[in-house]
Amino acid sequence: MTDDMQIEREAMEYDVVIVGAGPSGLSAAIRLKQIDPDLSVVVLEKGSEVGAHILSGAVLDPVGLNRLIPDWREKGAPVRTEVVDDNFYVLGEAGQVRVPNWPMPRLMNNHGNYIVSMGSVCRWLAEQAEELGVEIFPGMAASQVVWDGDRVKGVVAGEMGLQSDGTPGPHYEPGMELHGKYVFIGEGVRGSLAKQIISRLNLSDGHEPQKFGLGMKEIWEVSPEKFRQGRVVHTMGWPLGKNAGGGSFIYHYEDNLVMVGFVVHLNYENPYLYPYMEFQRFKHHPMVAELLEGGKRISYGARAISEGGYQSLPELSFNGGVLLGCSAGMVNVPRIKGNHNAMISGIEAAEAAAAAIAAGREGDRLEDYDRAVRTGDIGKDLKKVRNVKPAWSRYGLWPSLILGGMDMWGAGLTGRNILGGWKHGKTDAEATGKAAKFKPIDYPKPDGKLSFDRLTNVAFSFSNHEESQPCHLKLKDPTVPIRVNLPEYAEPAQRYCPAGVYEVVEDANGPRFVINFQNCVHCKTCDIKDPSQNIVWTTPQGGDGPNYPNM
Repeated sequence: MTDDMQIEREAMEYDVVIVGAGPSGLSAAIRLKQIDPDLSVVVLEKGSEVGAHILSGAVLDPVGLNRLIPDWREKGAPVRTEVVDDNFYVLGEAGQVRVPNWPMPRLMNNHGNYIVSMGSVCRWLAEQAEELGVEIFPGMAASQVVWDGDRVKGVVAGEMGLQSDGTPGPHYEPGMELHGKYVFIGEGVRGSLAKQIISRLNLSDGHEPQKFGLGMKEIWEVSPEKFRQGRVVHTMGWPLGKNAGGGSFIYHYEDNLVMVGFVVHLNYENPYLYPYMEFQRFKHHPMVAELLEGGKRISYGARAISEGGYQSLPELSFNGGVLLGCSAGMVNVPRIKGNHNAMISGIEAAEAAAAAIAAGREGDRLEDYDRAVRTGDIGKDLKKVRNVKPAWSRYGLWPSLILGGMDMWGAGLTGRNILGGWKHGKTDAEATGKAAKFKPIDYPKPDGKLSFDRLTNVAFSFSNHEESQPCHLKLKDPTVPIRVNLPEYAEPAQRYCPAGVYEVVEDANGPRFVINFQNCVHCKTCDIKDPSQNIVWTTPQGGDGPNYPNM
């Protein structure tokens, strides 16, 4: 809908409105109902079903689940594959060196953790929530914030049927306003509503900029003789080398399914870097190729990962609501884990809101929540590793392994970071260098067996968007891609997008910028990495996007 168009909408009133049926939002909903079954709680999910937009590694630390539903095993949670084998390698082009487990900080140990599909876990959490009386509406994208001055009063959800020019079509549905005494924003990384709220209320003032990585993941069905249920493998080094920070994960899940993922830190300089092709090249390493040969890739997806950690957390509460989980950036980067903190954040927010409502308050700041996150289990988890990311950005792989390891050991033993509190500095967009300083990178052509072209792989995300709707990828200035980004940065959107959304097409009138929004897998990388900060990711109509079955 265009900004100047006034639409009359019906409104529904709830005690708590939760945006996002991820681990944080669902945990909040469950905890609210555990505290007070009479609270009215609604969860809005933009995916076609709960779990459709969930993508995570994932090795789950069950600490949040233990706190939320202590008898989760008896209730049949899809958390079955305990980690039995934990390996870390530094790769070279033709070989690898295993880093022994004994010098690794204790917090890096995966003993007692589980390899899971977070999509499946969220579907199960949704069942638990609905049994308690939570209303869950999938296919309902929350597209606008409803403001009452500087208080978040609610959200607009379910607007459908807009035409490509933003005007209502013949089957237009205006959606509804859902008002809450408190509104919980649990959209995940770089959520469109969270971004608006943080900006309008200056919630990041005085904090370090958020940092991000791009995580890409394929699920492979491998030969039974190669499958080792419960095995966890992490790698660093090749093929990224000095071009970018990042690494991989290989998780042996269940039923001969192996989750293969690759993360590229988005503060890389070289605009010619092509994260997706780095992932494809990685699978040709002898150690990885041996595992995958004879297997079958069955799904693909991608999403951004928050990496700023403790020093990048914005203010978490505001008048009328809070930011949950990855909407605020609660990932422990060296552990590659954020789901446990997301769940705990939902629990803490629910307890703060329930106490406020019981005391007759509504619409104020839940400062108890902010305090509980920073001083409780989440803050302690993130503070121990606060210097790992800035050390890597500043010094590269090997020095950061040593410095970060020392700092994590010190924090684990004494509760204090021996390196103090390092800063991140630039945003990932600002870190992008000018093309004139770099040479294009020659990537091998995908072989169609271990590696695949981007558009072929995107088909395995099962993504779909109604083509007649407005493009949800907005350009602040449509001239910038060709006028600025192409000559100065070789228009990196062609490469950093893991779904082939952006193209520069040459025709008789010269180059033009093309947005294939139908391909979008909602990773938000463009919103983060565009050096001109000209691309704004907004939510498409509800139900559109990827349809991940078990990511």
